[in-house]
Amino acid sequence: MEETNSQKSIGSKIDIESKIPLDELLKAIPGGFNSISDVAQRRAVTNELFLSMKDDEVAVNVVITDYNVPGLNNAPDILVRVYTPKSAKDKNPGIYCIHGGGMIIGSVIGEETNSITLALKLNAVVAAVAYRLAPENPYPAAVEDCYAGLVWMAKNSKNLKVDPKKIAVYGGSAGGGLTLATTMMARDKKFPNVCFQMPLYPMIDDRNTSLSSHQITNIGIWDRDANIEAWKWYLGGKEADEYAAPSRASNLKGLPPTFIDVGEVDLFRDEDIEFVQKLLKAGVSTEFHLYPGAYHASEIIAPTASLSSRIWEVRYNALKRALYS
Repeated sequence: MEETNSQKSIGSKIDIESKIPLDELLKAIPGGFNSISDVAQRRAVTNELFLSMKDDEVAVNVVITDYNVPGLNNAPDILVRVYTPKSAKDKNPGIYCIHGGGMIIGSVIGEETNSITLALKLNAVVAAVAYRLAPENPYPAAVEDCYAGLVWMAKNSKNLKVDPKKIAVYGGSAGGGLTLATTMMARDKKFPNVCFQMPLYPMIDDRNTSLSSHQITNIGIWDRDANIEAWKWYLGGKEADEYAAPSRASNLKGLPPTFIDVGEVDLFRDEDIEFVQKLLKAGVSTEFHLYPGAYHASEIIAPTASLSSRIWEVRYNALKRALYS
């Protein structure tokens, strides 16, 4: 597909250091992940990529335990993988981690290096949920699994060495959208208490009408076509409500303090900016960062870039303030 002038202009804004690994990825997978039409194959390729980035050396400093957790409303059991630092005390902050992948790919294994890093850098117990994926399991399976896992974490906080007053919910992309949906569900059901949420470049609007949604196309990483397809699979013909697409929420009051970041060259840029404004109008304490030159998940694709280091440092500092203040 030939690029338009607008697409070329957007592509030229990508951070130089962050572009090198993206170009290498596109050489290995021409057209990027979006070129793989079979969802099972796309899952296999992405899992292989994340496994190649896994750092086994840091894993020796945590205890990894798998739990089968009851699903919501008699749904199947859910796997929750817990990462406990070997230096953990009897009561530690907890981070509930929801992986990304457009609701159709991704896994706790793919998120494992990040989960371990969060546990060690923040001396926190991290619980990562393996929610059901679309299209096999359309909405509301994913958000109900995420909420069920969060409830389990809070109810078992003592055994997990977690301070129930210091539980944060964290997730990127689809995981960011599910973070918001899960905390809204916790607010509405009045349990559990969430002290902080960190939805990173969250996927929150099924309508795909924003300017950035139209601008970010054909760049080899998550873009407009992939997003439209993923929403179609996730919704499974249902109408989106606020738990499916948090941008549709009419009431954001009572949500926990929030940290959101997004890249300039990310199709979610404009829907996230609009959502931040809605949070502020609702009186939710909100920290927001827009990173020039960053594309969707660039800090993962290009972990050694200076921009990526800055992104991670800001996130870790925000989590430290929230969990230890």
